[in-house]
Amino acid sequence: MNMPVITIIYAILLLLLGIIGFSITGGVSVTALIPAYFAVVVLIAGLLALKEKYRKRGMHAASMLGLIGFIGTVSGLIKFFGMLFGGEVDRPAAVISQAIMAILSLLFFLLCLKSFIDARRARE
Repeated sequence: MNMPVITIIYAILLLLLGIIGFSITGGVSVTALIPAYFAVVVLIAGLLALKEKYRKRGMHAASMLGLIGFIGTVSGLIKFFGMLFGGEVDRPAAVISQAIMAILSLLFFLLCLKSFIDARRARE
């Protein structure tokens, strides 16, 4: 598993999520770009991790960002499931965007965690 490349893919997906969310809201909600801003920082960590010298630091930073991304958007995921079962929300597009970011971030963090465990086992 090439985690630096997966990190870059995760960043691109977040960037697309932010741009699409901003477009769907008619370009009036700047907060719809939060995933895109977040993606820039993740992308920097992923690009650093491409270099062997910075791989460990870059991937630790990226995984922490994935965890922060999940924690920051998990409320949107909860609201999304409420919305699926007939609940009302003020901004459905925002809830959907948060839910997507939460799922992407959780999956990315779990992949990072597995990669760290595999690396530790390989050293032993």
